[in-house]
Amino acid sequence: MALAPQPARPLAELTLRGIVLGALITILFTAANVYLGLKIGLTFATSIPAAVISMAILRFFKGANILENNIVQTIASAAGTLAAIIFVLPGLILVGWWQGFPFWTTAFVCALGGVLGVMFSVPLRRALVTGSDLPYPEGVAAAEVLKVGTESSDGDTENARGLRVIVLGSLVSAGFALLAAAKLAAAEAAKNFKIGASATGVSASYSMALIGVGHLVGISVGAAMFVGMLIAWAGMMPYLTAGLPGDVDTIVGTVFRSDVRFIGAGTIGIAALWSLVRILGPIVGGIRSALAASRARAGGSELELTERDLPIGIVGLSVLLTLPPIAWLLYSFSAGGPVHESPVAVIAGTLIYILVIGVLIAAVCGYMAGLIGASNSPVSGVGILAVLGASLLLVAVFGHDTDPARTNALIAYALFTTAIIFSIATISNDNLQDLKTGQLVGATPWKQQVALILGVLFGSLVIPLVLNLLKESFGFVGMPGAGPNALSAPQAALISSLAKGVLGGDLNWNLIGAGALIGAIVIAVDELLGRTGKLRMPPLAVGMGIYLPMSLTLLIPIGALIGHWYERRAARASNPEFAQRMGVLAATGLIVGESLFGVGFAGVIAARGGQVPEGFGDSVAQWAELAAPTVFVALIVWLYRQTTALAK
Repeated sequence: MALAPQPARPLAELTLRGIVLGALITILFTAANVYLGLKIGLTFATSIPAAVISMAILRFFKGANILENNIVQTIASAAGTLAAIIFVLPGLILVGWWQGFPFWTTAFVCALGGVLGVMFSVPLRRALVTGSDLPYPEGVAAAEVLKVGTESSDGDTENARGLRVIVLGSLVSAGFALLAAAKLAAAEAAKNFKIGASATGVSASYSMALIGVGHLVGISVGAAMFVGMLIAWAGMMPYLTAGLPGDVDTIVGTVFRSDVRFIGAGTIGIAALWSLVRILGPIVGGIRSALAASRARAGGSELELTERDLPIGIVGLSVLLTLPPIAWLLYSFSAGGPVHESPVAVIAGTLIYILVIGVLIAAVCGYMAGLIGASNSPVSGVGILAVLGASLLLVAVFGHDTDPARTNALIAYALFTTAIIFSIATISNDNLQDLKTGQLVGATPWKQQVALILGVLFGSLVIPLVLNLLKESFGFVGMPGAGPNALSAPQAALISSLAKGVLGGDLNWNLIGAGALIGAIVIAVDELLGRTGKLRMPPLAVGMGIYLPMSLTLLIPIGALIGHWYERRAARASNPEFAQRMGVLAATGLIVGESLFGVGFAGVIAARGGQVPEGFGDSVAQWAELAAPTVFVALIVWLYRQTTALAK
């Protein structure tokens, strides 16, 4: 009698070695991201480089598989997102409330907010991942890296070609980044100029990763970002600088930071609210689906592995368990200040605000991550809205106090509240991107959700140590005793200025309102385009184009055009699906190479005590400016030609 075939054993996912490796990568990448974020106001995505490192190491162990590598990158992805807490916490130093970063207070802010971010985004998976056509560029890219890295060892010709394209893209991207670091090619081109009595500017960062992101997000998002960029630099900038005296570079830089970014924040705010309204139905449906799945599991039904989230009961209980420690943090932080005049009412109101705004921000950030990618999502813009809300609530309770000490205490409380919300935002921004990767490789959602919680805990223990080290070594621009090498901490300075403006009563609300009006017009245009079936104009992408510096946005539309051109050629290939996949892999390689180089270069800077290598410096500066666009364009053309040839 023949034996019945036994079902295949599921692949191991959440393994001890994977957790340990993920923890080590998280520690390394968190330290690098905290430094770079404070230095230049940007952090790099860690999912893809973590996946590459994981595959390179675990291939030497028996039984390593794609799902285990996916868990490693899920844990390590927390390093690229939780480190964004640096966009708020240094503000407490800048306003003089903290003299350093208390270890356990800082760690608990990151950990509790991060856990809430994971929990809030659990029911969103069904709404924004499995039930959505959002592109999730970094999630798709990470999945392609995992697939190719795992499958190419089987000798499959197509996967071998795909791996070759990723390697070529990575070498091109990392190679140009090396030239820029050595000062043999300029890293950025920028020119500010007068237009009559007005001024504006043009700038572009020679970043291969931005080309890759543009390819992955597609033509609609790229076009919308370009429209936002035109509104900012061809419209608002000349208008706002008209008649201003002074040096053109100073005028342009000051007006962008003090005016245009606030207009962009208003556009992002109204677009975020509209996006929430539009996805409210799918979100409710996702929550119902999660409840139904929980009931089915309780009734003995067997769900597919790829549909098993953390049970909704555990999600709810976890949220409730975070509230007492958050209340304790708020109480201990505000000791001796005006909040303690009515501690129960104010802290209870703050908890409600954190929960309500946290849920909304989790949905909006998840949507933005799906639209343009976690590393390009303007989480700092969401932080602006969060600090505005927290500050306005405090004004409603305490009014505008004439005592500077009381006002400063309320500013600090608003920033501390925003820090918790910011942790929620950054992790929800990342979680759905990871779950998209998991969906594409066949992972179990609840195991990824547990992995991200572990990543949050590992990162939370590292962040206060690195923050204190950098504060003591360099300081932050604007703090007492800051030295010549002080780190700029640009977002923290902006967010603390906002809190001061609201609680001090001198914020220019006209700028926020102007941005909201622009956002409303864009929403109307997008809806009209949607009815005609033509190219869409996502309002959030327009807001990003206004809010982010041109140097970070210009190449994304160009990358979208390149991707659109490639897709049209791929559609005529003998195997269109394979050809299109090769384009995704080429774009992925551009992101991988620059990300890995960023990690390595950050390590070099740290080893040199925070000193950036001078490279060839002024001796070749003129040639570097000429070489950069020529070499950049030549490398892109060469890569896509190679990709087209390999896709045949």
